[in-house]
Amino acid sequence: MDYRIREATVADMPQVLKLIQELATFEKEGNAVEVTAQDLINDGFGAKKLFHCFVAQQDDEIVGMALIYPRYSTWKGPIIHLEDLIVTDHMRGSGLGTALLNEVVKYGADLGVKRINWEVIDWNEPAISFYESKGAKVLRDWDVVQLDETGIKNYLKNI
Repeated sequence: MDYRIREATVADMPQVLKLIQELATFEKEGNAVEVTAQDLINDGFGAKKLFHCFVAQQDDEIVGMALIYPRYSTWKGPIIHLEDLIVTDHMRGSGLGTALLNEVVKYGADLGVKRINWEVIDWNEPAISFYESKGAKVLRDWDVVQLDETGIKNYLKNI
């Protein structure tokens, strides 16, 4: 399959949003996406750049993406977080996921980060197997902890 990996542009954000929505549906959270294409443009290309994004393009279609952002580990120092690596359904098994992950790892190495972190839903065994085949450690003894917008507001009411 013929595709190319490149850095995302402002013009890609509507198609990136489409991939994000595809992932949310796959993860049984189809109604959870609140971000808009304009949010992605503002947050990824505005004065305060919050993320970096790579896309996979086939002809005029964005068929995959990897969105990352900087974090800091108190144990290791600078790291990056891979928020999502998404390959559209019809491109799975084409090597596109590997090509996107390769780009993320090269980017992290160029930055000199000490670690690249990401999460995978526990029932997505194909993704888990894929990551483990690349040498990633899946830490099954940790739980993800979140305060969503409502949780933040409720928390603040109680302090």
